Amino acid sequence: MADFSKQYCEIYDHGFSWDFDIEEIADELDPGYMNNVICEGFGFDAIGKEKSGEIVLHFRDWETGKKSWVSYKDFINKQKLSINEQLGRS
Repeated sequence: MADFSKQYCEIYDHGFSWDFDIEEIADELDPGYMNNVICEGFGFDAIGKEKSGEIVLHFRDWETGKKSWVSYKDFINKQKLSINEQLGRS
C-alpha cells in the first residue's frame, strides 16, 4: 500500500487524504535517530532528526545505489517553489 505524507498532499494534491505527518513523526524522534517511513509521493524512505534537532529525509537511488540525507526544510521549500513555477505563481 502506498503512503503519502501530509506535506506532499498539501503541495500536490489537496483532495487526497494523507497517511502521516513528517513533522509529527520527527517530533517523536530523539536527536540522532530515525524512523523508516516511506512517502511514495516524495520518494523518501526514512525521516531522521540530526543531533542539532534539524529534520532530515533519506533518499535512495535504486538504480545507482546512492543514498543521501537532505534537509527537510530545504526539500519542502524546493517542492513549493517548483509547483509554484509550474503553476505560474511567484
